[in-house]
Amino acid sequence: MFKKIFIPILLFTGVHAMAQKSFEPYEQSIEGTNLTFKMLAIPGGSFKMGSTSGGKEDEKPAHEVKLDPFWMGQYEVTWDLFEPFLYKDYEIAKSKDGQISKEIDAVTRPTKPYLDMTFGFGKEGHPALAMTHYNAIQFCKWLYVRTGVFYRLPTEAEWEYAARAGSKTAYFFGDQATQLADYAWFKENAEEKTHVVGQKKPNPWGLYDIYGNVAEWTYDQYKADSYSEGAGKALTNPVVVPTTLYPHVVRGGAFDSAADDLRSAARGASDPVWKQLDPQVPKSNWWFPEAPFVGLRLVRPANPPSHEEIMAYYDKKPIKDF
Repeated sequence: MFKKIFIPILLFTGVHAMAQKSFEPYEQSIEGTNLTFKMLAIPGGSFKMGSTSGGKEDEKPAHEVKLDPFWMGQYEVTWDLFEPFLYKDYEIAKSKDGQISKEIDAVTRPTKPYLDMTFGFGKEGHPALAMTHYNAIQFCKWLYVRTGVFYRLPTEAEWEYAARAGSKTAYFFGDQATQLADYAWFKENAEEKTHVVGQKKPNPWGLYDIYGNVAEWTYDQYKADSYSEGAGKALTNPVVVPTTLYPHVVRGGAFDSAADDLRSAARGASDPVWKQLDPQVPKSNWWFPEAPFVGLRLVRPANPPSHEEIMAYYDKKPIKDF
């Protein structure tokens, strides 16, 4: 069983030596390479999480949530950034001096996929996809070793708060999906494939592709009735701490999703069927060969935990999938 935690857990506490000097957008460079990615400052605040009218049962009841400030990736993580983590040889080739440190070399990397994990959609500028929840967290660990900065997956509450960008409607632009094609790649316009990030309009806080293109991992375990535990309460930094392999929450919908599944409150969940054709025994900890629609977006808390707490977040052992 898993339990919803309504207090600031280790993801939100402590002090880090690499703390940002000011809470503003910034571009993170990876020393020794030409790789960079952009992070936007998401102000702390309160909002109604879930659906107040309409929506699905797992989006109710809408409840008050208060969040600390955090940075969030302006774009979904692309193959350009993910591939050096995936392949050591590729990382070495991308490094200016052709070398990587022992600390970086010690980070556990994914097993090389037996399929083309781009699924023919394209690589440069396209969102990385089909990684497991565990894989996504280990990528964050690689970034931590590479940069000294604590990156992680957003909580489900953080994701919805950032997607809404202060709105109370079904989409950040209103209740009707008539404008959705201006902001998202989804079933009606994506032609059954991902697209280079950042081609559509951003939401009011500057986040591109927060709807569609690929669905995005959150840290939370999925629990259909978890919102009932927040009824009549004001929750601070809530998260359903994951303890089982399935399901975890994914948000935002993907290139193959219907418009209704791209709403700010819409919740998705990982499923064992995403590995149904995996021939390995036990099945891979790293890849979902039947989930070319899931990717990730990074978060960095404004008040990160200690190094010890960070490593505890990264170093949880994977749960075998049989």
